[in-house]
Amino acid sequence: MKNPFKMYIPAFSESRMWRVLTRVARQIGLRTTYTVLLLFYAFKRRETPLWARNIILGTLGYLLSPLDALPDLTPVIGYTDDIGVLSFGLVTIACYVDEEIREKAREKLGKWFGSYDPATLVEVDKRL
Repeated sequence: MKNPFKMYIPAFSESRMWRVLTRVARQIGLRTTYTVLLLFYAFKRRETPLWARNIILGTLGYLLSPLDALPDLTPVIGYTDDIGVLSFGLVTIACYVDEEIREKAREKLGKWFGSYDPATLVEVDKRL
């Protein structure tokens, strides 16, 4: 599969992702943060093939890149394109997201958001 976000792969670094995500998690919301975490943990999974890892790196790199289609300067509008790209990435690699990855992502959400309604994540899980 051709990766339309290949040019954003160099923008990804794990340490930068954690710094940015920690800072913007509440701003981008529970579902978007969950999507990022699912992608990241799928990337870390040994069984995820190289082509899928490259899709993940490109989509996460797009989120981290200061040069995306809509600048992330405004709280909601600036992340609209990022949400679309993240959704594309997640749907593309969905078969590599298992229950273990979902649990890791939910555990991290609990640390950042405290208690939350798990039903909020159903929309994301339906894409898988």
